[in-house]
Amino acid sequence: MRLQTRLAIACAKLANIIIRITIHKKGGTFPGYLARLIKPDILPALCDMVHGKIIVTMGTNGKTTVNNILYQAISAEGKKVLSNSTGANMINGITAAFVLAADRKGGLDIDYACIEVDELAALQVLPMLRPDCVLLTNIFRDQLDRFGEVDAILNKIKEALFTVPDARLIINCDDSLLAALASLCPNPVITYGINEQIFDSASRPPAPESLFCRVCGAKLDYDYFHYGQLGSYQCPCCGWQRPKPDFTAEKIVLKQQGYSFDLKGVHIDSCTDFPYNIYNILSAHTALCAENIPTERFALTMNTLDYGNHREEHFFINGSHVRLHLAKNPVGLQQKISLIQRDCAPKDIIFQINDRLQDGTDLSWLWDVNVTYLKTSHISSITVLGKRRHDMALRLKYDDIPCACAKSLKPSVWNLSLHGTGNIYIIVNYSGLLSANTLLRKLQRKSQLCSILRV
Repeated sequence: MRLQTRLAIACAKLANIIIRITIHKKGGTFPGYLARLIKPDILPALCDMVHGKIIVTMGTNGKTTVNNILYQAISAEGKKVLSNSTGANMINGITAAFVLAADRKGGLDIDYACIEVDELAALQVLPMLRPDCVLLTNIFRDQLDRFGEVDAILNKIKEALFTVPDARLIINCDDSLLAALASLCPNPVITYGINEQIFDSASRPPAPESLFCRVCGAKLDYDYFHYGQLGSYQCPCCGWQRPKPDFTAEKIVLKQQGYSFDLKGVHIDSCTDFPYNIYNILSAHTALCAENIPTERFALTMNTLDYGNHREEHFFINGSHVRLHLAKNPVGLQQKISLIQRDCAPKDIIFQINDRLQDGTDLSWLWDVNVTYLKTSHISSITVLGKRRHDMALRLKYDDIPCACAKSLKPSVWNLSLHGTGNIYIIVNYSGLLSANTLLRKLQRKSQLCSILRV
């Protein structure tokens, strides 16, 4: 069996090298697929070699960011950490992360593993990983054609958690869905949450997404909610309510550039523009404390954090400031609209909406977003792109928001960078993220070259 493991790892590494040489990309999930083909139980075999803890992160929004925070925070403490930080979170991608980190003899010298897991893959993956800790960020509607409604996701996660009953469950208790889920699972539970209203009205729809008590079915009362269904809730009929969080963020202050806040024994002075990253940092810190992982360098790491995966990027093209952001569901897009509104300067907006497999083909969620805030956001122009640009244009039209349809991102960005406000926001969903990043980097280099030639 040892020989079989070594063969699987060798073939996976060779496949990764060939892919990188031939198409100049990382091997992605294929090395994991190949390794499992040769040795089906290679993932649990490698997990047994991790010296310390295995932490799994799941949830609709934030899991890639939280996983990267955990990876960087533990690495900063001088530990050797394995992570699927590229976001390949199904069985083959997770297996690839382990086999590519192994040595030629089939050994794995790793202190900790931080693994992001797709919710629908949890039932298959969690019994193989046998994690010490499972962190859940939130459960929102996302890719309805793939996930279905939230009850289907919750049932999958619940079933998966029953396969790892000893894993410590870290939940966002501001999410009524997760609080109810935790009460039904055998796992020991640690909670985190935010005890004050910090999100503006543009960050959230008129009403919470989850309105009904998961115990008796009555309508919940909310003292406040942040976005989605995250907030302070209680049932007027049966008395079920938000648990008091074990860990929280306090003294939250909005500054000119980012937020500052206190965690347990740690002061964070973050440069993030997005208040939802307070949740991301809080959840990671909770998991580290729960697992007794050192956090001496946590504050310094967070203050210089690379959020990873190029989901929030800044570029400068022909003197214009270009911001690229990912929005993959109604909660995410509402947060980006809030960011746009908080910027009081004139601006140009580009929405690129696709319906490829990784985006989800059901884009009815566009109608769950309150776009009226765009009317008061000092917007000079809105351009819509992508395969479903006409859907986005129709959504804006219903709220009397004018826009122009275009077929290509490149000329749109270049023209706006020369003749626009000098302040450009580009919002894309999954399938457009990588190509948009690549294009904007090329345009940035082109503008720098043009500037040099003019001089």
